[in-house]
Amino acid sequence: MVTVPRRVPSRPVLGCVGDLLDDVVVQRLAPVRDGADTPSIIRRRRGGSAANVAAAAARAGYRARFIGQVGDDLTGRLLVGELTAMGVDVRVRHRGRTGTVVALVDERGERSMLTDRGAATELALVDTVWATGLHTLHVPLYSLAVEPLATSARALVDVARHGGATISLDLSSVTVLDALGPEALRALFATLAPDVVLANEAEARSLRADLLAAHQPRVVVVKRGAAPAVVSVGGAVPVEVPPQPVDAVSDSTGAGDAFAGGFLPALAEGASPLEAAVVGHRVAAAHLVEVSQTR
Repeated sequence: MVTVPRRVPSRPVLGCVGDLLDDVVVQRLAPVRDGADTPSIIRRRRGGSAANVAAAAARAGYRARFIGQVGDDLTGRLLVGELTAMGVDVRVRHRGRTGTVVALVDERGERSMLTDRGAATELALVDTVWATGLHTLHVPLYSLAVEPLATSARALVDVARHGGATISLDLSSVTVLDALGPEALRALFATLAPDVVLANEAEARSLRADLLAAHQPRVVVVKRGAAPAVVSVGGAVPVEVPPQPVDAVSDSTGAGDAFAGGFLPALAEGASPLEAAVVGHRVAAAHLVEVSQTR
């Protein structure tokens, strides 16, 4: 069980810029049969990588702010209301149509995503005051891959860094990495200069080693699901941090974001990267237990 710290106003604030989406999770109970029915469990819930990180941090008792855009529609208002009720400081524009992601979960708990980000990518003319007062600003690579959101995210990074904030980057998706390509990624790392980089194994393999060597973040974390996370500090020899065991994981959707929601605030409050990884695992485990209980 995650130990929930007492909220006090002086605690550091984790900001997350990016997507707040309507997630439709389809957990198959059998292989797909073309032209016929496939037994499944289908659930709807709040999604979006940045929103998930903020929600996980708030659920664990930390201070979190979400920055983004959702549709001017009922779905967008309901999603904002849910995030606010969890204790997240929500700063959003309501314009356009709220996006949807369909997560297809196979029998092993692995997932594939069908993505329509809708209004989330259309955040423009952002109020940069939203990035003030943050200890850490977390930016999924999703938020830097499509305009006008990418320009807005970079503006928020500049404001946050000017205020002394730590910048965290999650590599988000192999698809996004491949679409950007090595030259764009090199330019992005040079301008963003992230202090913390988080990735899963596939994303870490896709990232060129020479890029990390040229723009060495202070901390690099490779999330590996049920296997130990690999934490590297200042380019030193990586250290494995084992996760908290969770029985019968049927759906891993959101676990990596939950890890970030525990890791980043713990790091901000003075934990070492290895200690923060332990907290990240605890928050991810709590998320997985919650998901399994809502089947």
